[in-house]
Amino acid sequence: MSSALFVVSEYGYWGEECIEPLTTLSDAGLDITVATPTGEPPVLDERSVDPDEVGEDLSEHVREVHETDERLNNPIPLAQADADDYDTVVFPGGHGAEWDITQDTHARELLRESVAGDDGKALVVCHTVGILAFTRDSDGEFLVDGRSVTGFPNAWEEGIVDENDLLPDGRKLPYWVEDEVKAAGADWDAELDADTSITVDGDLITARGPPSSAEAARTLLDELGIETSA
Repeated sequence: MSSALFVVSEYGYWGEECIEPLTTLSDAGLDITVATPTGEPPVLDERSVDPDEVGEDLSEHVREVHETDERLNNPIPLAQADADDYDTVVFPGGHGAEWDITQDTHARELLRESVAGDDGKALVVCHTVGILAFTRDSDGEFLVDGRSVTGFPNAWEEGIVDENDLLPDGRKLPYWVEDEVKAAGADWDAELDADTSITVDGDLITARGPPSSAEAARTLLDELGIETSA
């Protein structure tokens, strides 16, 4: 049985970006483990389950899975996770990841190891694509240098933060994903004219944001060589 590790934020993950891949990979038969920095259950960004923002159906679905899924409610600490134990590592998005996942040395190690060999693959979604700005390969070079990626674009961030880079909840955005990842040498294209944006570069798969989550999961399954009935 193929397996996947989900690395999820305790500072606020975006519901659709975690739950869509989680359910898609589960339905495909993957054995899934969830990890968070401390081993405490991940925190759901309440904006991602606001019916006025995401619709009632998606809101109800995300909240139900968040509250009842045993894997989400009983994660392991990141320090106990080893990329070699999984076929793929998935990094769901959400602003919260900028405070913990992208800054976590164990998360970076998992990303590095999952794309270093011939077997592993990584899917990185939305704001968590920012981890590429801080992850170096075994030679000390930025992992993303020269790679094609997509992720949460500045054009979208401008519509969320105020003139002081404050989010609606009052937190100051630590950095803008597009700026930092491009500065690390990425070939960045968020495909703003497209409904979804998924980029595959070797064993690294990146996704732009919430509407791309389900397609990103299907792309990952295809890259893993796992056939689905859908």
